[in-house]
Amino acid sequence: MEQLVLDMGLAPRPSLGNFLADGNRDALAHLELWAHNPRRSPVPTYLWGPSGVGKTHLLQAVRAVVEAQGGAVGSMNAATLAPPEFDEAWTVVLLDDCHLYTAGQQAVAFNWFVNAQTPGSGSARWVLAAGARPPADLALREDLRTRLGWGHVFQLQPLAEAERRAVLRRAADGRGVFLSDEVMDFMLNRFSRDLSSLMALLDQLDGYALRTQRAITIPLIKAMLEHP
Repeated sequence: MEQLVLDMGLAPRPSLGNFLADGNRDALAHLELWAHNPRRSPVPTYLWGPSGVGKTHLLQAVRAVVEAQGGAVGSMNAATLAPPEFDEAWTVVLLDDCHLYTAGQQAVAFNWFVNAQTPGSGSARWVLAAGARPPADLALREDLRTRLGWGHVFQLQPLAEAERRAVLRRAADGRGVFLSDEVMDFMLNRFSRDLSSLMALLDQLDGYALRTQRAITIPLIKAMLEHP
């Protein structure tokens, strides 16, 4: 059966608190300890795993913590076509989707990494990066690839079926929405199963149900797809 992927924005704002840590508790504990410690270690951290395990969620969550503390963040992902020059005001550098970087983006990432790890007027800055593969398997320039792998490296594990259902149930309950087992089966079997897509789907379903004054059922999902 063909799975569908909807182009939707994420409902909840990414935070360390709403990241489901099952199977990834060590990585989350590391990021929480670092993000909330004003005397941060400059040793870089790299997160890896397939799409949908929460890599971008965690990077955005760390960014939110740092910015809430008044820190400046430099960030780049594969969609950043014109990344800025390194800024000495940055306290953190975030590098997402590293496995997809073009040659030009790799050059910028290496420049940022070197500048971040070279103390100037202040201390060295932390680099948090993420990609789909472990550092040794990244098809990147050697000097960047080795730097991504010399610090802390965490593999993020995807959620099991029962955990996906638990997340959906908890998110729906938080919205005051009832999802029957039949509806959850339909969502998990017919749509992309990664967590970010499921949360986005729930957000759109909730909005459509409110607009149409109907409960979330399989007929409602089909009607939403026909008349978004």
